Amino acid sequence: MTLEAAGQPTTPPEGEGQRLAKAVAALLPCSRREAEQYVAEGWVRVDGECVRTPQQRVAPGQRIEVDRQAPVPSRLQPVLPATLLLHKPAGLTTAAALALLAEAARWPGDASGIRFSTAHLRGLQALLPLPAPASGLCVFSQSPGVLRKLTEDAAFIEQELVAEVQGPIAPGGLARLRHGLAWAGRPLPPAHVSWQNETRLRFAMKGIAPERVEWMCAQVGLRLQALRRIRIGRVPMAGLPAGQWRHLAAGERF
Repeated sequence: MTLEAAGQPTTPPEGEGQRLAKAVAALLPCSRREAEQYVAEGWVRVDGECVRTPQQRVAPGQRIEVDRQAPVPSRLQPVLPATLLLHKPAGLTTAAALALLAEAARWPGDASGIRFSTAHLRGLQALLPLPAPASGLCVFSQSPGVLRKLTEDAAFIEQELVAEVQGPIAPGGLARLRHGLAWAGRPLPPAHVSWQNETRLRFAMKGIAPERVEWMCAQVGLRLQALRRIRIGRVPMAGLPAGQWRHLAAGERF
C-alpha cells in the first residue's frame, strides 16, 4: 500500500505538511486511531525508512508505504498495557536503565508474541528497582495489575539474588544472615541464604530490599563485590542477556 506524489521527497518546514497518521488514514483507509497504531507498531515507512512517530509531518512529495504484511484494520492487535523485563547492567541508575527500553535492545529470544509499539514506552513505572551498582532483572510496567502486585504486595514477593563476596565469614554468620539481623531497630524478615561456591551467596528473601544485602554481608564480615537479581516471584531472568529486554508474556505471573 503506497501513497506517492510527484516531485522530489522533501522534509516540510516546521508546521507545514500533514501528520503522518492522517496520511496513513487516508491511504488505507482507516480511522485516525488505527493509523496511529500502524505507525507506532512500525508498519509504516517514509521514503523507505521506518517511522514510528504518528505526529511527524510529511510533505506531498514524500513516499509513504504500509508494509504488505500489516494486518487489515479490523485485525490489528489491541494495544494492551505492557510490562517490560530488562537485564540491567551493573552501574546504571534506574533512569539510565529506562533509556535502554528501545526496539533495538529487544531480546531476539522474546517469545511473547507481542509486537513492539512505541505506545508501550509511555508512562512506564520502575518497580522494585535495583541499586545502581547491582545488575539483573528489572521490571517496568504500565499494567495496573502488575503495578498493584509489585507495590501493594511487594513485601510478599520473593526476590532471588546472587552475591559475590570476599573475606572470611564470622562464626555463625550464615545463620545470622538467614535470621538474626536487625535494621533500624527492627528484625529483618527471615531469608533463605546458602553458599553456591566459596565466593558466591544465594539470597531468596521477602520484605528485604536488595540494597540491604551489602549491609547484611558487612554484619558478618563479608565484603560485597557484586550483586545480581535473577528472579522476582515466579518470573526468572533466565537467558535474558545484559542490556536487553523482553515483554512479560500473557501467561506469566509474578
